[in-house]
Amino acid sequence: MDINNRLYRADQVRELDRRAIEDHGIDGFELMQRAGAAVFRAIQARYPEAQDLVACCGGGNNGGDGYVIALLAKNAGLHVRVCALKKPDELRGDARRAADAWLDAGGPVSGPDGEIETDVIVDALLGTGLDREVRDDYAELIESINASGAPVVAVDVPSGLHADTGMPRGTAVRASATVSFIGRKRGLETGQAPEFTGPLLFDALQTPVQIHAGLAPDAWRLSTAEPDRILPPRSPAVHKGALGHVLVCGSDYNMPGAVALSARAALTAGSGLVSVATRRDHSIALAGGLPEAMWADGENGETLDALAGRADVIALGPGLGNSDWSRSVWQKLLEVDRPMVLDADGLNLLADHRFERENWILTPHPGEAGRLLDVAVSEVQGDRFAAARELAKRFNAVVVLKGVGSLVADPAGRVGLCPFGTPAMATAGMGDVLTGIVASLIGQARSLGADLFDVACAGVVLHARAGERVGHARRAMLAGELISALPRVLP
Repeated sequence: MDINNRLYRADQVRELDRRAIEDHGIDGFELMQRAGAAVFRAIQARYPEAQDLVACCGGGNNGGDGYVIALLAKNAGLHVRVCALKKPDELRGDARRAADAWLDAGGPVSGPDGEIETDVIVDALLGTGLDREVRDDYAELIESINASGAPVVAVDVPSGLHADTGMPRGTAVRASATVSFIGRKRGLETGQAPEFTGPLLFDALQTPVQIHAGLAPDAWRLSTAEPDRILPPRSPAVHKGALGHVLVCGSDYNMPGAVALSARAALTAGSGLVSVATRRDHSIALAGGLPEAMWADGENGETLDALAGRADVIALGPGLGNSDWSRSVWQKLLEVDRPMVLDADGLNLLADHRFERENWILTPHPGEAGRLLDVAVSEVQGDRFAAARELAKRFNAVVVLKGVGSLVADPAGRVGLCPFGTPAMATAGMGDVLTGIVASLIGQARSLGADLFDVACAGVVLHARAGERVGHARRAMLAGELISALPRVLP
């Protein structure tokens, strides 16, 4: 695994830092100099016209980084002021050394004085060690930073943001960009974190790759190569029967479009055959809009049994509802020994009527995840990694916890994070499309031995990258537009 795709907890990154210093002889102050230089390069690249800079420094090594940046900026000709929440003579170790270098150069240090006016702010207040709510003096300065209107570059992690969960501890700096070091922090790439980090830049600070040896990452970032791992080039002699038969079931009254989106996504993603079982009226009304699918009367039990027997994979839940019919087909299909993708109302029914099985993928959004775990949405979002792992373990399933930085987890504890996507995807029907894509990949990869975790990872990546193709520089898109972009990202 590429070390740049490894995601670590904060305590693991501190261990990487210790290894670099103690096992590989890199001086701690040298690492601080490298970190400061990395941030200043980012400032110069992003804000080349800046003439005035304020470095807000805390009391730990994160604050020491801030003093290094201040000195670099001063030497480059900028007007620089350090706003410190701890006096330089109260600092220790490398941070004190960095502060002394700033003072020796004639650099000014002052305490917070209300409104901040400058061209760019360096946030070097709090680092990865934050384990409690931000205290009052730091909170006040953070609020001043956020109210300044100036661009903010955060050092390693925006102050107040928990590096493991991506959640603010009371309040947090809303950075315009964040430069993170040594190892990627898992919490900076999911949940609410992107609201605070801005574009996330990473610099390993020239540390040797050996520091990662034997330290298993907590999770990893998925790459554009995920689909290639399960979808090899097609044989010239391939036929539709070898590419999987997907049965999509759902769409109670008033929700006909859900199964149509899933079925179209499955066909576009490469399924050889797609059948749709839905309400009788829907099957008649929708068939003309997607003639490539086989539309069936899902109210006929014999028809549903026959379809399930012929299918290679079942996608259950889009628009399913909670009627007597919904519960009946849900129960019937869950008992079928086929790989399954369970989504939407299929998950809501699972929360109310527990069912044990194997060989399935659950695709909840945070609200559905909360119902499945019987906790508040805020608890799910409070630690998305823990929630995804608990869902996978509790239901013996591969789980896709949707949202910014979607997570894919399995019962063994593996977690992949999708770094792709765009806010333009926040529209109705996106989950139905993902269900169809993942079900299609299961069918196509079934003869290759790919496990459901790998399939889910590939499906999430394809879905997000197709969204990027459509949503670039757009506020919103339709789910159908994402489906149309799938051929542009399929291998």
